[in-house]
Amino acid sequence: QGHVVESGGGSVEAGGSLRLSCAASGRTFNSYNMAWFRQAPGKEREFVAAIGWSGGNTYYPDSVKGRFTISRDFAKNTVYLQMNSLKPEDTAVYYCAADKVPYSSDLRRLRGGAAVGSWGQGTQVTVSS
Repeated sequence: QGHVVESGGGSVEAGGSLRLSCAASGRTFNSYNMAWFRQAPGKEREFVAAIGWSGGNTYYPDSVKGRFTISRDFAKNTVYLQMNSLKPEDTAVYYCAADKVPYSSDLRRLRGGAAVGSWGQGTQVTVSS
């Protein structure tokens, strides 16, 4: 079946940076769109970023555009989320996710979470002011 595992979370001051990693285990997700979501206490899950199966396209909501960058390393079967200029409101548990179907051309399908086939266990990011 395979799954994804996040790492790289931690605590940082506002304005700082963190890089999250999402490693695939048990199978390759190189043919699948990948995404990051986050969920803060008492809030709904929020879509953060997505990258196409070829690595050639990305998609971000306005809340993180220009500050976060998603990328992937096919040789390592790993997806990254580089987070810069972090704000206290970025504090949340961050989840890696893989599309249900391979070779999809529409990254926006992932926004609501229904198109996700595999979820990671999450990694905590805390940004202090």
